[in-house]
Amino acid sequence: MPETAAPGMTSHRPYLLRALYEWIADNGMTPHILVDAEQPGVRVPTHAVKEGRVVLNIAERAVTRLEMDNGGVRFTARFGGVSHPVEVPVGAVLAIYARETGHGMVLPEDVGGGPGPGPDDDPSAAADPPAEDEAPAPKRGAHLRVVK
Repeated sequence: MPETAAPGMTSHRPYLLRALYEWIADNGMTPHILVDAEQPGVRVPTHAVKEGRVVLNIAERAVTRLEMDNGGVRFTARFGGVSHPVEVPVGAVLAIYARETGHGMVLPEDVGGGPGPGPDDDPSAAADPPAEDEAPAPKRGAHLRVVK
């Protein structure tokens, strides 16, 4: 069923992002977001970016001062032992998923052509910098499912 633009409506992406974050956290899993680091306004350590993408662990235990609003996601996290502020506009978030299961969602484009993943994008291609006290998860293919 194709979406139609409703005049005056705000983007649905931040609402989906917050809902899926809550669902993943409520189920005791670790929420990760796949970010297009080349979008304007993205502020992440450059050494964490691989092929223009970065996967960020946004679990409560991995970040401080997490804020998710209609504009984006902001927090402070440690990369290689050094604390960095991170800012990701909602339009740059390509997907959110549980690290342990891969269940989550590739976020749809906004009506009106907001940024989003293309048909050839592979969320499993991005590197996931593990937290200092966390062992890297075993490598496996992405298992994202579209949630309607």
